[in-house]
Amino acid sequence: MTADLLATLFVFAFVTSITPGPNNLMLLASGVNFGFRRTVPHVLGISFGFALMLVLIGLGLGKVFETYPPLYTVLEAVGAIYMLYLAWKIATSGPVGEGTSRGSPMNFAQAAAFQWVNPKAWVVSVAANTTYALPHDAWWPPLVLAAVYTVVGTPSVAVWLLFGTGLKALLTRPAILKGFNIAMAALLVLSLWPMLTQH
Repeated sequence: MTADLLATLFVFAFVTSITPGPNNLMLLASGVNFGFRRTVPHVLGISFGFALMLVLIGLGLGKVFETYPPLYTVLEAVGAIYMLYLAWKIATSGPVGEGTSRGSPMNFAQAAAFQWVNPKAWVVSVAANTTYALPHDAWWPPLVLAAVYTVVGTPSVAVWLLFGTGLKALLTRPAILKGFNIAMAALLVLSLWPMLTQH
């Protein structure tokens, strides 16, 4: 991997990590509802899960889905159902610390596992491996991808958590918080649109 290619990888990692997607929308909502400290495991789970995905797809897992397309269709269906469930959880979550409070932030393992049903994670992982992990470079380029995404992606997604934490002070009224949560849930459902229309 040349220096120029590595530089463009850093830019690609930043752009794809900082732009809106299911992970970032959920971090924004979690920051508002649960605060920074309780959402840190979610951030770390995203970083670990996506890095692992990059490595495994780069080492050949992606070929399994190319060989057996129905497996990918099943994965898409499971992902869509799970994202609808998460949207419902966000929409119905209540203010933290009140008797009506419901739900809890996503933990490390849940966030890591979510990457496998996250449409944006799949698109970015396949694109990164196709563009930057050239076949003749053998086994190590997926490790480089994972390292770059860990360094660049972790603070990029954490920005959304910080934004959510900052918004928390402005959303103290239950009715406003409820409206915010419903809007975040709707955006999460809308993020499924590219996956549903690509066939």
